[in-house]
Amino acid sequence: MENRIADIGKLEALMERLRGEDGCPWDRAQTFDSLIPFIIEEAYEVISAIDSGDARHMKEELGDLLFQIIFVCQMAKEKGLFSLSGVIEDSHRKMTGRHPHVFGQSKADTPEEVLRQWAEIKKLEKKGEEAKGYLEGIPEVLPALLRAHKVSQKAARAGFDWKDVSEVLVKLDEEVAEFKDAVRQRAAAHMEEELGDLLFTLVNVGRFLEVNPEDALRKTIGKFITRFHHIERSLIERGGGLSSTTIDEMERLWQEAKAKEKER
Repeated sequence: MENRIADIGKLEALMERLRGEDGCPWDRAQTFDSLIPFIIEEAYEVISAIDSGDARHMKEELGDLLFQIIFVCQMAKEKGLFSLSGVIEDSHRKMTGRHPHVFGQSKADTPEEVLRQWAEIKKLEKKGEEAKGYLEGIPEVLPALLRAHKVSQKAARAGFDWKDVSEVLVKLDEEVAEFKDAVRQRAAAHMEEELGDLLFTLVNVGRFLEVNPEDALRKTIGKFITRFHHIERSLIERGGGLSSTTIDEMERLWQEAKAKEKER
């Protein structure tokens, strides 16, 4: 069993050393903006590790993401903005305050009640700030499917929603018909618009079914890659290749890969 209270100060001291005068030239050259791609990449690698179910991989990738957080905190400390200890203290205070059913007198017995309470607490926290639109605050940098999911969730909490999934499926049929009509017209802007409407409706179908579209698509992409690699390996083993194979043979190998998945 690992020590529950690890010394995060070791990483903080390491980062100070790397950013110091005799430290690493690359680390010293970084800025908040330059670290953005690395933070995004590390976050997605954590997701990939979780999908893999490999605990060792998860541990490694969480460490890499944590290091990026410490990196940003060190740069902020150098500028006199905030420190890692300040981030930890603020997070602890916020999360304690948002769990009054654990640390206070409030009551929330289901995940749904917790989420409703969470939303109300966030509203109170922002009281007095400059008024913005109800759907403000959902980061624009999120992947489009994930952002669509969060936008539709928030709109639904305000009462702007269908009654049940059957109504969303009717809307889906309507959007499919409109998309097909746009394709027949071959109008690029119209096709783009209708495809967007179709995708957004599918996001709402997923929300009603409690399926996160970002997760669903990510897993489907992984499945596609696995099956395609099966096609590629099978062809290479026979002395062939992708460019010299018919679509019918590729489809046969695709179905073979699907059958193998079901055997697992």
